[in-house]
Amino acid sequence: MAGCYRNGRPDAPECAEGRKAGDLFGEDGILQELTKALAERALSAELDEHLTEERADAPPEGANQAPNRRNGRSQKTVTTDSGKVILDIPRDRNGSFDPLLIAKYQRRFPEFDTKIISMYARGMTTREIQGHIEDIYGIEASPSLISAITDAVMEEVTAWQNRPLEPCYPIVFMDAIRVKIRTDGVVLNKAVFVALAVLPDGTRDVLGLWFQANEGAKFWAKVLSDLRNRGVQDILIAVVDGLKGFPQAIEAAFPQTQVQTCIVHLLRHSMSFASYKDRKAVAAALKAVYTAVDAAAAETALAEFENSDLAAKYPAIAPSWRRTWNEVIPFLDYPPQVRRLIYTTNAIEALNSKIRRAVRSRGHFPSDEAAAKLIYLALNATSVEWKRSVREWHSVKSQFAIMFEDRFQMA
Repeated sequence: MAGCYRNGRPDAPECAEGRKAGDLFGEDGILQELTKALAERALSAELDEHLTEERADAPPEGANQAPNRRNGRSQKTVTTDSGKVILDIPRDRNGSFDPLLIAKYQRRFPEFDTKIISMYARGMTTREIQGHIEDIYGIEASPSLISAITDAVMEEVTAWQNRPLEPCYPIVFMDAIRVKIRTDGVVLNKAVFVALAVLPDGTRDVLGLWFQANEGAKFWAKVLSDLRNRGVQDILIAVVDGLKGFPQAIEAAFPQTQVQTCIVHLLRHSMSFASYKDRKAVAAALKAVYTAVDAAAAETALAEFENSDLAAKYPAIAPSWRRTWNEVIPFLDYPPQVRRLIYTTNAIEALNSKIRRAVRSRGHFPSDEAAAKLIYLALNATSVEWKRSVREWHSVKSQFAIMFEDRFQMA
């Protein structure tokens, strides 16, 4: 495989084929070769631009100064995230060329070998990345080569999926998105289950990803069992989006956990039954339920709605609240700053929107592993946004310390 790239281009398409996972890194790894090829091509383009600018500023004709030109190459060893790379740095005759990509005295390569993974994480397909690299750097990198580089992430994904977790999480938001994945020759619309936790210090973390063709009690039991096996002993509040069988599964795995259904999703479900002209009236009537001072007042407000003309006109709305009543009212026991945090799964909805944006261009994935790889990279690429601390957490954790006493350990 040595010499697979020559003058910035691969000698043959088979160069990217047949490589083992261990060949991705190291002195002669695929990632090192691609890094070297891209860097040298970019440096060559920089020198061309430098010489063009110098010729434009050259002294008038008749001056004794010869125009600047290329003057061979010199080798330089630089450190990348995956090891050391020996680059052939182009030189100019006058010694005035100082590359921007790698300055004269720079020995650390600026994360160039992560650019492909970054593009992949932002939803670009391997062929889109291939075209982008060829347009910018003039390098022919086959889709199989790019796939090999991104596949190197799978070991990291596996370690992340199996990492030990905290013994107690104050809040865990749980939801599922749908992703098309090929299984046994058939493309299925699988559920990718995501658990977003709030840590005792108010920051957030994704606990894992779980794939299942059909949601149900057995699947939820498997997810919660996995959390327990990885060290989770207690969850104070679990916020869910009306997932069938999930409250029962949580109760079996974590008997002390309070289950809170997402009020916003329940409202959206209610609005779907009402005609457009009645939606404001229905929303106002239901607002009296979820803004009540306590559970008794909420019960009174719901009873009033059940006896109203609106409930008679839309008979499906009130029963949908009654069916999940035990998961509707827990947040009413808390002060406003805690209510604002736990009455909706908007936090995980925002996270899921970033995942959907990354998978949208894929159509479908060849396997669960391929989907997990992209979702993991998308989470990493947007981690600064979704990991930030919860608003008003100082007030919230003080309330948690009072209400949950010994179960909640303040950070």
